[in-house]
Amino acid sequence: MTQPVVRSPQPPQHALEGVGASGSDNRYFRLLGRLEGAEALDRPVEAASPFAQLLVSREPLRRFLHGDATGIPLHPILTDVPFGAWFMAMFLDLFPDSSSQRSARRLMGLGVLSAAPTAVAGWAEWALSGQATRRVGVVHAAANGVAVLIFAASWAARVRDHQELGVRLARAGGLATIVGGFLGGHMSSSRRGA
Repeated sequence: MTQPVVRSPQPPQHALEGVGASGSDNRYFRLLGRLEGAEALDRPVEAASPFAQLLVSREPLRRFLHGDATGIPLHPILTDVPFGAWFMAMFLDLFPDSSSQRSARRLMGLGVLSAAPTAVAGWAEWALSGQATRRVGVVHAAANGVAVLIFAASWAARVRDHQELGVRLARAGGLATIVGGFLGGHMSSSRRGA
């Protein structure tokens, strides 16, 4: 009797650059590969580079933003504040009482305010990335920028007692945040795989 051939599973193919070149059947990886190779994104990359390079031009600031002392860059830590605030606000939107609505409004505002330092830390990370990661990064930044604008509109609607509009806007902002988060997660895993 012959023994069956056992094949070991292949590891996921998402290396630092060129995910699309791996031949993966995963649509998500193919999309990321197209973004990484999209030369059309080089113009926004070049436009953002001077600001990002300024953030890392001074050694103490670069070391702080990149987490040299802890081994953990500041950006992924800071993302928990706006994302947590916004998604907790959306959870509170499920409750119609005035206390939950007031708390959700405050959390929307906290998320919008905390997005600025989170973005600055992200641009500092982006400044030291390779070109393919920078291309994904500008799309990541655009998705998150759209999310911040939508959440700011949600906060403004709530302040003006347009609660239902504020809730609908928050849900749209949540979708934009998820897109940005997926792209950010890819960039983080790419840097770890380097």
